[in-house]
Amino acid sequence: MNTLPIHFLNRIMIQNRLPWLTPLVGLLLLTLPVFCQKIKPPKRNTTVSIRGDQFYINGKPTFQGRSWNGYKIEGLLPNARLVQGIYDDRNSSTRPKWAYPDTKTWDADRNTDEFVAAMPVWKAHGLLAFTLNLQGGSPEGYSKDQPWINSMFNPNGSYDPFYSRRLHRILNKADELGMVVILGLFYFGQDQYLKNEAAVINAVDNTLDILADGDYRNVIIEINNECDIRYDHDILKPERVHELIQRVKNRKIRGHRFLVSTSFSGGKIPTENVVREADFLLLHGNGVKDPARITEMVQQTRALAGNRKVPIVFNEDDHFDFDKPANNFRSATIAYASWGFFDYRMKGEGLDDGYQSPPINWQISSPRKKAFFDYLKEITGGLP
Repeated sequence: MNTLPIHFLNRIMIQNRLPWLTPLVGLLLLTLPVFCQKIKPPKRNTTVSIRGDQFYINGKPTFQGRSWNGYKIEGLLPNARLVQGIYDDRNSSTRPKWAYPDTKTWDADRNTDEFVAAMPVWKAHGLLAFTLNLQGGSPEGYSKDQPWINSMFNPNGSYDPFYSRRLHRILNKADELGMVVILGLFYFGQDQYLKNEAAVINAVDNTLDILADGDYRNVIIEINNECDIRYDHDILKPERVHELIQRVKNRKIRGHRFLVSTSFSGGKIPTENVVREADFLLLHGNGVKDPARITEMVQQTRALAGNRKVPIVFNEDDHFDFDKPANNFRSATIAYASWGFFDYRMKGEGLDDGYQSPPINWQISSPRKKAFFDYLKEITGGLP
């Protein structure tokens, strides 16, 4: 199935508006293994693990022996929020909003192609991980209403084969490069398209099936982005999201289980039930204007974990100021927490700006992107 040439079917369906092809192609992709010998997963290059409060890749701590200005970098997982790598829009009325300037049309395959092409450049600057979300994130950065439909999942929790094939392309390239994917499953602007709690659980199980089929070991899971913001399904809210964390933890695939957590909104500390169950703890720096608060958040989260050592990771923060002596990236790093860059296209900006607003230039194409990657390379020393 990994070699099935279906990109042309995708283009026919989307560009010629033939939605009736979706169930036919989906049925083909889902039933083909019944008639064909199952393809053995490829040998994988990259395995991520956790020991105490450190991340390891292939049995060695990340950035082994590295320090920066006297602060330990070894074991950290610097990252960026690049959630739109498999983006598409099933809503025909909003789809034209994402048209590329040169072609005047949106192209989901082109988006993924250009994402994959940029990955070695990010890695060379020291980016070891990125967040990719199966329901994306707001393509406007922040949105009150989100009428677009960007979800790998169908209403019953099954998945769209075109999305999953784009996902495989990114996961395969990350494995080849030695990069970690923080794979988010649900987003509060899109979870409403899953019809009920059973569909949410089905979506989790189907995601694990996809990862199992590819034998991926370079993926860690974020159940949902900011579980404390207006989710429709109770099992995705803070009081019960630990049930899905437990579900992922309880499943082993060829002796491997996926590391899993969930995130909370900017400036918030994880709840006790999540701290108890999660393999790593995710924080967001949105809205945190004082870098000292970043350090305080790390300290408060660490206190909740008590004697249990666990990595702390910011995987979303829209603050920059990398040229200033105090900034959120620096504050997280000196508190021994990994930090993640969140960049969206702001008012008046163009194609080269932002990593969350389609159409996206995935290269280091703006002063803001360059400032982050230069600072990242200074801190990490870069990566081969």
